[in-house]
Amino acid sequence: MLSASSAPVVEATLPVVGENLEAITTVFYETMIGENPELLNLFSRSAQATGEQRSALSGAVAAYAAHLIGAGPSGVAFEHVVDRIAHRHCALGIRPEQYTMVGRYLLRAVGTVLGDAVTPEIAAAWDEVYWLFAAQLIGREARLYAEAGVEGADPWRSYAVANKIEEAHDTVSFVLVPADLRAAPVYHPGQYVTVAVDLPGAGRQLRQYSLSQAPTGGTLRITVRRVRGRGGAPDGVVSAFLHDQVGTGDRLRISQPYGDLVLRPGDAPLLLVSAGVGITPMAAILEQTARTQPTREVTVVHADRDPGRHPLRGDMLSSGARLRSFREVVWYEQGGPTGAHTGLIDTDQVPVHPDAEVYLCGPAPFMQTVRAGLHRRGIPDERIRYEVFGSEQWRPAPVAA
Repeated sequence: MLSASSAPVVEATLPVVGENLEAITTVFYETMIGENPELLNLFSRSAQATGEQRSALSGAVAAYAAHLIGAGPSGVAFEHVVDRIAHRHCALGIRPEQYTMVGRYLLRAVGTVLGDAVTPEIAAAWDEVYWLFAAQLIGREARLYAEAGVEGADPWRSYAVANKIEEAHDTVSFVLVPADLRAAPVYHPGQYVTVAVDLPGAGRQLRQYSLSQAPTGGTLRITVRRVRGRGGAPDGVVSAFLHDQVGTGDRLRISQPYGDLVLRPGDAPLLLVSAGVGITPMAAILEQTARTQPTREVTVVHADRDPGRHPLRGDMLSSGARLRSFREVVWYEQGGPTGAHTGLIDTDQVPVHPDAEVYLCGPAPFMQTVRAGLHRRGIPDERIRYEVFGSEQWRPAPVAA
């Protein structure tokens, strides 16, 4: 909890901090990375170019401040936010000592943007917010590292590519086996790994990819769609490298599996909704369900540009065939075979069991549309679990005057 002296200061200044988040994040990233260019290894070039990455950290801190003064997500809801951020950080190999540097640059950016309005009292209150948030994350990340068996500062293992499979247009799968001859890690369907690649002239780059098969005991599989730049954004350098330069027999540096979009215990009907390569965690969840709960009712809904871009459909249908009750519903923007819907997904046409547990994965606008539609149809948030590509935007709720 915030101290009695800091709480009213944070409540009074939260609106102006929220209004200036974009400027604060711009100064923060430009200053921190400008003075520490090696940190570019942690951040996606495309996410930096679009501004997506810039809003993540300061938005999360502001949302945490709102939570502390009772103006943001509830305790349970924010625990979920903290857990998701901690999983991401562990997958990137973030260490506790890095929080000191980040805090210094973030609070400096607040002072730069807001100027003389930031009194020593205000600076101290926001420093307290940051370190409360950092302590919560550091503690959760320590537990995740311990559970994953990660010790020291090197979170990576070497894997050999056992097979490279063309799944769909611009989409390939890599079947990976540990190169150190130790067992592949145990993981939960729906989790992801980070791939670390060293690019000529660009240094080390990290990208996260969902594991697209249920645990086999011997291999991991990731399914990668080539990122094509749009609206001035660059093409995805890591996805291009994996598609064009990595083949069978090559080695990749991979993190332990992380992520909280995992199948919860229970036997309620499942609704798995995805768009594009967001199908990857759904393929793993569906395969695990078919293996362990063949009597469970499952509906799979997928949206893609056209049938040629629909990855892992054969895997999904194969898993579905092992279930007593399985239904697939598909939307293609550019039309498809008989039985497929044309256009964008319409949640009013999605078969929704009133007791369904829902899992979603896809681009943020898609997620927002589907969640809103499911809410209208009576599915509460506690039964909707999701994974969003890229950085989530956490902005504080308005504080009443």
